[in-house]
Amino acid sequence: MSNGPAGQAARSTAVRPNCETSGAGRSALLRTFLHTADGVRIDAVYEPGAAVYETLTPPSDHPAFVVAHGFTGDADKPHVRRVAGVFARYGAVVTFSFRGHGASGGRSTVGDREVFDLAAAVAWAREQGHARVVTVGFSMGGSVVLRHAALHGRQTEAVVSVSAPARWYYRGTAPMRRVHWLVTRPEGRLLGRYGLRTRIHHRGWNPVPLSPVEAVPRIAPTPLLIVHGDRDGYFPVDHPHMLAAAAGDHGELWLEPGMGHAEHAATDELLARIGDWAVGAAG
Repeated sequence: MSNGPAGQAARSTAVRPNCETSGAGRSALLRTFLHTADGVRIDAVYEPGAAVYETLTPPSDHPAFVVAHGFTGDADKPHVRRVAGVFARYGAVVTFSFRGHGASGGRSTVGDREVFDLAAAVAWAREQGHARVVTVGFSMGGSVVLRHAALHGRQTEAVVSVSAPARWYYRGTAPMRRVHWLVTRPEGRLLGRYGLRTRIHHRGWNPVPLSPVEAVPRIAPTPLLIVHGDRDGYFPVDHPHMLAAAAGDHGELWLEPGMGHAEHAATDELLARIGDWAVGAAG
């Protein structure tokens, strides 16, 4: 796995409506494949959201939320659709499946080259006419939004990282030891492919990518929100504290009482608070 510069261009093909969705604004939902800068096809969904669709105002008046899911998720998973549904109250939403996940091509590099995927999704949000883009990532996706913002400067107006690790190779909890088995062992990758719809690359990182805690200082002056649960079973609270310390004055930390890990643990109330914060931070 390589840590080359992430791609900036997105190409869309075969735009098609998603006939499985319903409700306000969802009849205009678009689904397509994006091409990343390193040539991987990424399954992506654009939802204009109630703020755009119901008011009939131009997309440039509203932010776009680009949602980066966690490891083994994809754009069609119910927990990802629920997140998108809450953010659609505040603006448009782009969801996508990282490489190796769902209908996307390629194989997962577990947070390395996924920066290319996010860059393509952000570019597609801009193509829809949105002048303000907020990236929101969960767990692995949380590490990706931090690295994307560090590598791409002002391509986004605000960044939200939820339940992200601060450092690589963490094995201090039982769930993370299981993740490492899944990624590093042939039988684990087989289980990932057929049991979790996640195709994992067999090669390790070379070179090791910029870690989340190393990326955070490079994000300024872009507004940054770090969200973490105090009962996260994957990454204990020293991870968000490390990220917040690295962010300094330009970052904000929400340590959520009783919250577990990532999308499954994020309540609609928390997602709504994130939406409110993002709208204000993105200007």
